[in-house]
Amino acid sequence: MGFLKEFKEFAMRGNVIDLAVGVVIGGAFGNIITAMVDSVIMPLVAIATPGGIDEFDKVKIGPLKIGLLIHSILEFVIIAFALFLLIKLMNSFKKKEEAAAPELSKSEELLIEIRDALKK
Repeated sequence: MGFLKEFKEFAMRGNVIDLAVGVVIGGAFGNIITAMVDSVIMPLVAIATPGGIDEFDKVKIGPLKIGLLIHSILEFVIIAFALFLLIKLMNSFKKKEEAAAPELSKSEELLIEIRDALKK
């Protein structure tokens, strides 16, 4: 019975739920980026290349599928950059919240010290 209770406490902890939501949103975001790279960016790259390659993903140098590699690298860079911006935005909100905390007066600090001393 203790094992099930422990598992329930673990599963209902806020960090696990946040992680699950992040994974689901990340998967959906990855699909959006893949669609954008496939339908917008890679056709523009194909047009910009000499000879106007129709399907850039199928470009090969011998047995190496270099077009597929470039496609995957572009997807990774876009996702990493978007996550960087998202984390930077979240950190800026945290800094504003921390800065908004009012400073304690001398009497409040003394009361806190007295309270802490009484707890010991």
